[in-house]
Amino acid sequence: MDLLKCENLSFSYEGRIALENVNFTVEEGDYICVLGENGAGKSTLIKGLLKLIKPADGKIEYMEGFSSKYIGYLPQQQSVKKDFPASVWEVVLSGSNNNLGLFPFFNKSHKQLAEDNLKKLGIYQMKNNSFRELSGGQQQRVLLARALCATKKLLILDEPASGLDPVATNELYALIKQLNDSDNITVIMVSHDVECAKKYSKHILHLETQQLFFGTTQDYAATDIGKSFFSQGVKK
Repeated sequence: MDLLKCENLSFSYEGRIALENVNFTVEEGDYICVLGENGAGKSTLIKGLLKLIKPADGKIEYMEGFSSKYIGYLPQQQSVKKDFPASVWEVVLSGSNNNLGLFPFFNKSHKQLAEDNLKKLGIYQMKNNSFRELSGGQQQRVLLARALCATKKLLILDEPASGLDPVATNELYALIKQLNDSDNITVIMVSHDVECAKKYSKHILHLETQQLFFGTTQDYAATDIGKSFFSQGVKK
C-alpha cells in the first residue's frame, strides 16, 4: 500500500528553484535512501515532506488517515541542542505531543508507549538521566525513541549518524533496520554513507537539484551514477 506519493514536486528558495521535477512513491515498509551531494536538494525535500515548507509546484499526497504530523523525525546529531535541560524520559515522552488532541496532558497510553520505546532501543536504564550528559550515540537513540512515539508508520532521518563514531554509527543503523524489518516502519533516510545505502536500502532516490534516479537499490547499482556513487561515494 502506498504511504505517500510525490508528483512533479518543486521547491523555490529566495527566488530560485532549489529542487524540481521530483516524482516518487513510498510504500509501507519501504526503506529509501536519499542520495546526492551538498546543495542537491535533499534537506529541501525533507522539509517539504515534514510540511515545513510549501512546494512551488506539484503535490505530496499521504494515504488516507495519515498526515505529516504523524511522521517521526530524527535530525542530524550536530543540529541537536546538546545542553537541552530535560531528562531522557521527558525527551522521549514529548514525542507524543502531536497526539495529545484537546487535552494537553500525557495519559497512561502515552507513558506506556514511551516506556516501550525506551526498552526497545535499550535505553530504559537511562530514563532518569539528563539528556545533555549523554554521549552523541546515546542522544540519537533517545531522539529515535522520541520519534517512535510520534509514529507507527514513517520515520524520516536526516543523516542521523553524522558526527558519530563508527561503533555508534553501526549500532544506530542496525536499530533503524530492525525497526524496518520487525515493526514494518517505513524509513526515508538522507545519507552520505555508501555502505549504509548498499546494505540497508530497498530503494534509492538520487537528487541533484532535480531527480536523477528513483528505483530499487539493485537497479541503481547498475546505472552509471550508481556505479560512481557506490565505488567512490559523494563529497561530504
